[in-house]
Amino acid sequence: MARDSRSDVRLDSPKGLRSRVLPGRNRQSKDSFGRATESIARGMGTPYFLIALTLFCLVWIAWNVTVPQFLRFDSSDNGFTALTLVLSLQASYAAPLILLAQNRQDDRDRVQVEQDRQRSERNLADTEYLAREVVALRLAIKDMASKDFIRDELRSLLEELDRNRSDDRDRGDASADPAPSTRAPRA
Repeated sequence: MARDSRSDVRLDSPKGLRSRVLPGRNRQSKDSFGRATESIARGMGTPYFLIALTLFCLVWIAWNVTVPQFLRFDSSDNGFTALTLVLSLQASYAAPLILLAQNRQDDRDRVQVEQDRQRSERNLADTEYLAREVVALRLAIKDMASKDFIRDELRSLLEELDRNRSDDRDRGDASADPAPSTRAPRA
């Protein structure tokens, strides 16, 4: 169901569900206009444009000075008024185009800076997490028994067992009670 009528527009509904005031304007056309202004502004900033504009002015002036009077369209008596108007018109369009291009570049730079900031925050968080994990592993390894420690403990236990056996043999404890039988008596 499309929301075409003005009475269907509700202020408490999300903006995406509302109909647009100017339905013909969309993001892509705005973006294509922005790209066009950037390409024009980029072209105006090149040496080729300056050379072409200089050649245009020289040809204009040469034409209006050298050709017969009836073929001239701009008089040198009035200081080339038409050329001045053309250059003023070009400048009046160039300034806003350059500003639009700068605004678009500023927006891109702002987005890039924000993405860089987020990436830096993630990298910092990851680095801090890894540092904590490394410290935890070091502490765990520090508390863990080493191979040499376990060997020394086993040797000392074996030596103690050997001493106990040799003490038992030396005393001649043959009268020591053997281990009790685990079998159940017969009925």
